[in-house]
Amino acid sequence: MSGVLIGFGVITSVVVIGYMLGRLPLLGPGAKEVLTRLAFYVASPALLFTILADADLSVLVSAPVLVLVLSVAAVGTAFTVFALVRRMGVGRATVGALASSYVNAGNLGIPIAVYVLGDASLVAPVLLTQLLVMAPVGLTLLDLCNGGVRGVGPVLRRALGTPVRNPVVIASLAGVAVSASGRVPPEPLMEPFHLIGGMAVPAMLLAFGISLRGSAFPGRGPDRAPVLAAVALKSVVQPLTAWLLGSLVFGLDAAALFSVVVLAALPTAQNVFNYATQYRTGEVMVREVVLLTTFLTIPVLFTATFLLG
Repeated sequence: MSGVLIGFGVITSVVVIGYMLGRLPLLGPGAKEVLTRLAFYVASPALLFTILADADLSVLVSAPVLVLVLSVAAVGTAFTVFALVRRMGVGRATVGALASSYVNAGNLGIPIAVYVLGDASLVAPVLLTQLLVMAPVGLTLLDLCNGGVRGVGPVLRRALGTPVRNPVVIASLAGVAVSASGRVPPEPLMEPFHLIGGMAVPAMLLAFGISLRGSAFPGRGPDRAPVLAAVALKSVVQPLTAWLLGSLVFGLDAAALFSVVVLAALPTAQNVFNYATQYRTGEVMVREVVLLTTFLTIPVLFTATFLLG
């Protein structure tokens, strides 16, 4: 479990630095917004392009991936129903559904896959599924809500036009195109993308840390019900659903079953907070979900390792 502790230690240290920057206004009052825009419009697209350009898309076709996709669909649908009952609105329901299902497959998933599962490639299908399906769909819905369009025709045109407006989707599609072509771009051409993409995770973590300054204890504010619902779905229901599907429906072997449960138990990714901040929708709710699921991941992973490892 050293990989879990190392991953959490790295993330926590950067978030703490962000919190300190928030208390000491060295970057000015708009630091969080600047870092968020930097990550959303520049660094994250560069990072996603480099990841997907070098990815093996064939890993998306396998039983463990289907188990993970179905577990994501189950908890996302559950939160959507919850949001409909509480009349939360499309934007908040979208970021809430993402917060309850979008796992931290990058900066936490990779070290955990290496040190707990023994194979970093196991996290690739989760990462690809989120980048190619969940992020474009979620961002399209947020874009539609943010644009204030009405009517079938305008909504359809805006939805179809999202890929040419959203930098995250553009970069993902460009990376998939490069990977599908089978041609490896020259390293001098890719190096600027690697360099800029390296800012994505630190920028998101620093912005998250800055946002914690002056915030109330998570789970006690006006968003208490949706926060607790998303946390329960992410930290308990999603790994439990992955275990039930993997063992009872797909009959995965012990190693594959353990890997899908561990990956499903990862906390909510900071990407979701970045999206919520960019679209100014459910920021506090998502921030609290990210914080609580991150704290809960250690006991959940220890339990999964004890029972299945």
